[in-house]
Order: sequence, then structure tokens, then C-alpha cells
Amino acid sequence: MRHMGFDANALLLSMVVSGVGFVAFVYGKRQGRIPQMVAGLVLMVFPYFVSSAGWMLAVAVGVIALMVMAIKLGL
Repeated sequence: MRHMGFDANALLLSMVVSGVGFVAFVYGKRQGRIPQMVAGLVLMVFPYFVSSAGWMLAVAVGVIALMVMAIKLGL
């Protein structure tokens, strides 16, 4: 019988991604920066819905890339 939903790598990665999201959200809130706040919220919430470490890493990199692009565009 296979255990569903428990992968130590995914658990550790979700903590790291959520931690980065928390830092981005707090920074965005203090500085009044919308891209950092939105990216921070997404990074804190989405690991609850993704159980694969690979997908979690891919989504996190995508969210951070979108945040960087938004900052460079002056949003």
C-alpha cells in the first residue's frame, strides 16, 4: 500500500517556499509594493495544493519570475 501525500522533500520545499513568500509579503506590505505582496501570498498558499516537489519548485520559480518582470516594468 502506497502512502499518499507524504514526501519529505516536498514538505521541506513547501516550508522554504512559504518562508520566501512570507518575507516577500512582509516586505511588500511595509514598502507598499503590490507585486511583492501578491507574489508573497501566492508563494505562501499554493504549496498546500501541490504535493510534488518538482511541480512546487516549477511554480515557485514561475511566480518569482513574474514578480521580477512586474518590478522591472515598474508596477
